[in-house]
Amino acid sequence: MPILAGVTVTERGSAKRRGRGRGTSDTLADRSPLERPLRVLPRAELRARFQAALHAGDGVTGAHCIHESWLRGEFVQDVERALEQLWRDAAATIPEWLPMQYVSWLPTAYEVAARFRPRTKGRSNIYLILLDYSDRRGDPHGAYVGMSRYTPAQRFDQHKAGLRSAGSVLKRGLEVLAGPTLHLKRMSRHEAERVEAALAGALADAGIRVEGGH
Repeated sequence: MPILAGVTVTERGSAKRRGRGRGTSDTLADRSPLERPLRVLPRAELRARFQAALHAGDGVTGAHCIHESWLRGEFVQDVERALEQLWRDAAATIPEWLPMQYVSWLPTAYEVAARFRPRTKGRSNIYLILLDYSDRRGDPHGAYVGMSRYTPAQRFDQHKAGLRSAGSVLKRGLEVLAGPTLHLKRMSRHEAERVEAALAGALADAGIRVEGGH
């Protein structure tokens, strides 16, 4: 099992689900990464705010700082280092939408998913799961696109437990990529089926290795 900054992936996943705790920012706690609330901050101020978040154990602010840097195209090494530091110092308050590892195409996934908007109400959710393709040539990550009446985290656990599991997720699933599809929730089953297929196709067209989508 991979260990980063002294914390196993399993422990990190558990920390992501514990919710808010001491040191969490109230001003950013309810802001979605889709909004990019720190978009206007200069680079130096963004870095200063991130260091302050580390000192305060503020996983929410730290996550937004990393997310903004990531979408601006900061160096891979800088994003990976920031992820390591935040998981080391503020694991209990990091929101579930921040990935636990660097994914090169995450900005593309946000951009593509933002093209889809739910029009109907229901119980179905669209979700993305990060897949491990480090044993193959090319990008080490892919994405599984699915839909379910369960939350993305619950459905991921079901996949990994072998309950109505897709083979690609059972074998290669790493974590839920919650951020890009935060807005694709609680829609009718019929619409979710349509969005699931269209999103999978759009991500594939953008150059991402995709499984599922049916």
